[in-house]
Amino acid sequence: MSYAFPPGGLPGQQVHPEGTAIFTQSYAVLPAITQRDIVTSLLPGWTGARAWILARPLSGFAETFAQYALELAPGGGSDTPEPDAGAQAILFVAQGNADLIIDGVLHALEPGSFAYVPAGTKWSLWNRGDQTFQTHWIRKTWEPASGLDRPGALVTHDRKVAPTQMPDCDGVWATTRFVDPADLRHDCHVNIVTFQPGGRIPFAETHVMEHGLYVLQGTADYLLNTDWVRVGPGDFMWLRAFCPQACIATGTEPFRYLLYKDVNRHPKL
Repeated sequence: MSYAFPPGGLPGQQVHPEGTAIFTQSYAVLPAITQRDIVTSLLPGWTGARAWILARPLSGFAETFAQYALELAPGGGSDTPEPDAGAQAILFVAQGNADLIIDGVLHALEPGSFAYVPAGTKWSLWNRGDQTFQTHWIRKTWEPASGLDRPGALVTHDRKVAPTQMPDCDGVWATTRFVDPADLRHDCHVNIVTFQPGGRIPFAETHVMEHGLYVLQGTADYLLNTDWVRVGPGDFMWLRAFCPQACIATGTEPFRYLLYKDVNRHPKL
């Protein structure tokens, strides 16, 4: 399997600057071509690291999460990666290898690795190899609820979790759920959604959940509010609550994206 990541670099001077990036009141699209070296950030507490910050809480838009694409040079990493003790972390590895230590336990990460790090947990991440390490990183403040403890740490892999076929779709639409959706300790889910060519969401989903969608593989025509947008590897979509959405997978390979959504909590009044 392949997992897309920002291309970095810079387009040549012959490329016309008119692009396909979109920012509206209900959604944003950051195509891969916009994810270049000049829009990265260096992060306090990190060595040999840079990040594309693709989403952050934004008043009046999507407010529950931040989403990064984090790159570590050989030898790069951090023993103090998270500045907010209330934030949980979800990592999904696109390329390379790294050592993730959670409360003293070492986990060797590789492409396709998924890790959940609970809020308030001591963790570190280091690239001990000689190749660049690239991971998607989602941060969200964990919301406590009466009678629920914080979830435990989890490290698994894309190939170890069987996708769940969605009903009435002849197997062309499936969701890889790394966390049990019935586990109410979790206030967000990060899944991989897979469509075989021609597969589709057959209605315009319209719901309270916010989304970050990073296209890992393949192409699709994606409905965002009232607009159909063509997306492919490395494109990022950012949806506020109640933005209508659907898709039709195109091309000859599976269309897969990493999906964030907030779940399992009462809305704050």
